[in-house]
Amino acid sequence: MKASTHVLRACDVTKVYGGTHALRGVDFGVAPGRVTALFGENGAGKSTLMKILAGIEHPTTGHVELDGAPTELLSPRDAADQGISIIHQELSLCPNLSIQDNLFLAREISGGFGSIDRSAQRATTTAILRRLEENLDPDLLVGDLRLGQQQVVEIARALLQEARVLIMDEPTSALTAPEVEVLFRVIRELTASGVAVVYISHHLDEALEIADDVVVLRDGQLVATSNAAGVNIRWIVEQMVGRDQDSLFPDRVPVVGDELLTLRGLVVADPANPDRLAIDDLSLTVREGEIVGIYGLMGSGRTELLEALAGRIPPVSGEILLSGVPLEDSGIRDHIDQGVILVPGDRQRDGLVQTMSVGENLSLAGLGTFVRRLFVSRERERSAVERMISDVTVKTSGAGASIGSLSGGNQQKVVIGKALLTDPRVLLLDEPSRGVDVGAKADIFELMAAQARRGLAVVFTTSDAEEALHIPDRLLVLARGVVVGEFRRGEITREELMSVSDGAAIDTAGGDAR
Repeated sequence: MKASTHVLRACDVTKVYGGTHALRGVDFGVAPGRVTALFGENGAGKSTLMKILAGIEHPTTGHVELDGAPTELLSPRDAADQGISIIHQELSLCPNLSIQDNLFLAREISGGFGSIDRSAQRATTTAILRRLEENLDPDLLVGDLRLGQQQVVEIARALLQEARVLIMDEPTSALTAPEVEVLFRVIRELTASGVAVVYISHHLDEALEIADDVVVLRDGQLVATSNAAGVNIRWIVEQMVGRDQDSLFPDRVPVVGDELLTLRGLVVADPANPDRLAIDDLSLTVREGEIVGIYGLMGSGRTELLEALAGRIPPVSGEILLSGVPLEDSGIRDHIDQGVILVPGDRQRDGLVQTMSVGENLSLAGLGTFVRRLFVSRERERSAVERMISDVTVKTSGAGASIGSLSGGNQQKVVIGKALLTDPRVLLLDEPSRGVDVGAKADIFELMAAQARRGLAVVFTTSDAEEALHIPDRLLVLARGVVVGEFRRGEITREELMSVSDGAAIDTAGGDAR
């Protein structure tokens, strides 16, 4: 593609932070009416490049061109005024404000005499939400919405700016399949009207579906470009990580021990709608050294199941036993003390404290183990934190670094490391690879395998078919709170998995989830 066709272009851009080169001589451009999918591992430089194009950061060397002419984007507001809008990977909403207030924050519609025309704002909010097929009251507080709905609000805010260039960084990480379809329809409408879209996603098949062009970054350098129609996922992965896709899944032969976690007739109500059962009469046994996967779509009950096991949601009925002994149901702290801990699905809201350092986040849940004579032994804490940073391979400048300075994948490793520092017997992980790149996913999968080799019972949820097929020793398929299939690794194809999750019968499916 000729440079003259680019509406926005980074020209020989380098970005240096101290002694770290985040970008090295990158040339990257986007054309009107086309979707450019940008791939790369966490730390490859994707977010830094997008921040430069959105006026958040400034290049150390090189420059940005708009419509073929050099331009200096002084700030995000300056970039927005010139038609460049960005949807960030991590939500930047105000949970204490309503949907409409979030959409019009700092760009309110004037009603004259210094007032705000809230009626116009409400009507516009309703219209944009309808376009995204979300029937939400504009006056609802954002903090009361589920994560996927908050993601839709973030997308709606960007769409309201009517940008010429729209940068979308992980826009579907919390969306359901129907919501993704709606977003893709909107993207096609935008490109049809001449908008240039940059699309970043760790869901490679999804990004390839919507993309016209493909660009791959690795270690701050642009390593590959192609027309999307001429590549496949294997090619993208190999360009991203420099190795074959099959090597990303750990090759393990499970060695299982005694029964460790046992569920008998577990019934869990939906916290948002107590009249609906999220889990209905589920029985399950997980042994020492076993990895059990729970596959299900949004609304299947997979998150509610793990939260009940972790003590966050009290079950309506049924039993949870640990080594044959009923688990005391006194809340999260007691479950952690008894050896059951959850790595939550929303690491930003439930897994990390943003004002704390990497080390402080790691030691938080297991702080009691470092207490000696009523005081925390800082030496013991520091030693444990440094060991865990090494064990879970967190890429950081040190334990004192800000948690916000880490990539999404490394933040997820910190949340897992925090759980492991409590010395659990049962490790529960809710969508552990959400919003992380393929390289970080491989590290997380290897972490799970390593804990199973230590004798832990590992239970994780996923909505990713490839993970479901390759990672667990045993896979349970959950639909509307009921187990509709059970499979050993290699017993089911992707197509069969899709069918059984919709309620179709498969010959190899088990009957009792034991």
